[in-house]
Amino acid sequence: MADTLEAKKRETRGKRNARRDRAEGRTPAVLYGHGVKNVSLTVDSNALTAAVQHGSPLIELAGDLKESALISDIQWDPMGTRILHIDFTRVKADERIEVSISVELRGVAPGINAGGVVSQLIHDTVVECAAVEIPEKLEININHLELGDSVTAEQIELPDGVKLACGPDMIFVQCNEPLPDLDEDAEPIGSDGAEPEVIGRKAADEDAGDASES
Repeated sequence: MADTLEAKKRETRGKRNARRDRAEGRTPAVLYGHGVKNVSLTVDSNALTAAVQHGSPLIELAGDLKESALISDIQWDPMGTRILHIDFTRVKADERIEVSISVELRGVAPGINAGGVVSQLIHDTVVECAAVEIPEKLEININHLELGDSVTAEQIELPDGVKLACGPDMIFVQCNEPLPDLDEDAEPIGSDGAEPEVIGRKAADEDAGDASES
């Protein structure tokens, strides 16, 4: 579900005005796309932070203009805790877009009881869907995952109207035997105290010896 942000058109620009907007609790923004003129805006800073934390890239702008938009770029402060500026891209409700969403595992793999280890290889993936149908996340059920099994893209159950942008053979998660531990008692190569031979040193030493004898 998209978050709604009240947008106000911003007639003045520049760093001084942007600082003033932030001091008043509003974040400068710009809306562009679909061949329409860019619009400078401000949105409530607290509401924007909450929307970004919710994770949905789709935003409904209200107030001075009513538009569906995608979060396309966020500028953070050096500490990464405060949004200084944000870019929105116009989209239509029925427009099909590609967007990145997170991947989460659900359930417990039976293969763990057989000594296996579950490895999630893909944590974020790109999906194609209508702008109003962007899933919050992609969930993969691993309750059937036995030792030696894997889950590929073509095996994932997707919401209606949602397609994965990757190939059908892409492996998202697998359950394999753990890697063997290294033998801590094994001596590393060269541990017998013998000095390793340096390539080229012997010849150089011989040349030096010949020179001293001449």
